[in-house]
Amino acid sequence: MKWGVLISGSGTNLQALIDATQEPGFPAEIALVISNRADAFGLQRAANAGIPTCVLPNKGFTSRELYDAELVKLLTNAGVEWVALAGFMRIITGTLLEAFPNRILNIHPSLLPAFPGLHAQAQAFSAGVRITGASVHFVDGGMDTGPLIAQGAVPVLPTDDESSLQKRILRMEHRLYPQVMRWASEGKVAVRDGRAHLDLSGDQLPFWFDPTP
Repeated sequence: MKWGVLISGSGTNLQALIDATQEPGFPAEIALVISNRADAFGLQRAANAGIPTCVLPNKGFTSRELYDAELVKLLTNAGVEWVALAGFMRIITGTLLEAFPNRILNIHPSLLPAFPGLHAQAQAFSAGVRITGASVHFVDGGMDTGPLIAQGAVPVLPTDDESSLQKRILRMEHRLYPQVMRWASEGKVAVRDGRAHLDLSGDQLPFWFDPTP
């Protein structure tokens, strides 16, 4: 199964996906990595793994729809069937959603629907919650509102600051996203009646808890 990954920054989740796809028998390959920023370090991560890359800056497009139409062209030309957003700092439009219906995933650093949008880790820390985590969901037209596929929880420790909490959540993200990519590539994930449905074996669950400090 060929995937495209959209990034804007350092690409740590991209690296987790790259590492997974290099494992023997993994049912997915990353066919193309696209960034809207030329200085995104994730481009170097992809290049190091021999994955084709493309920089598509925001500048020069008069609408989000026109930008997304160019994304669609690049992705389809690369044979991409599924798309993973990995720190892609743009709101996507119906142009991209309609080209890959129920085949675009995103990872978010909170237990959605709590703390959507930017700075979710800081939101959780400020709110004083005792548990937070990460969520992988289908992308729809809203802000982190698509059907939830899998979640992983981590504790918020009394000794935490925003930085230590962010690192703990990131470890969970790196565990969660490759697993969902595997399930999607194996045809075990779909949307029905507005909800994510998973066809998993009895020893698999779409939820994790990591108590590690």
